[in-house]
Amino acid sequence: MKIAEIRELSTEELVERLESEVKAYNDAKFNHHIAPVDNVSLIKKQRRDIARMKCELSQRNK
Repeated sequence: MKIAEIRELSTEELVERLESEVKAYNDAKFNHHIAPVDNVSLIKKQRRDIARMKCELSQRNK
């Protein structure tokens, strides 16, 4: 998800999206520990998307 797409979301939508992304990231990470995933870069992408969302939320709260 690009930063422009994140900025278009309302704060409530962003919080909901962040929660769902964190859950999906934790599930993917857990599944990777059990059985290695073919494309590990997806986990890396999820982690960066979560960081972008958290950054945008903190900027809105200032």
